[in-house]
Amino acid sequence: QVQLVESGGGLVQAGGSLRLSCAASGRTFSNYAMAWFRQAPGKEREFVAASSWSGSITSYADSVKGRFTISGDKAKNTVYLQMNSLKPEDTAAYYCAARPLSSGILFATTPYDYWGQGTQVTVSS
Repeated sequence: QVQLVESGGGLVQAGGSLRLSCAASGRTFSNYAMAWFRQAPGKEREFVAASSWSGSITSYADSVKGRFTISGDKAKNTVYLQMNSLKPEDTAAYYCAARPLSSGILFATTPYDYWGQGTQVTVSS
């Protein structure tokens, strides 16, 4: 059974940093794209970042470029989202997702097979 379990969310002041983790289990993810999405109250879910496990392919939403970094630890089967210079508009529930790389590199729009339960990030002004 595939599981994606996020952790690391919390309350932080504007300008601060957080690192989210996504622990993946239940299958081999080496040929998968791993992604982060977020959803704020009353808004649609939006793409944040994605990467191949090798890190050779990455993609970021314009709103987080230069502030967020996605990375992975193959040994731990864990994907991270380092978030720096956080803004109040980054407040949302953050979700980890996975799908085969063979589905293409349109990471923001191609459907994902697996999703985590989410972790809340709140940025105060």
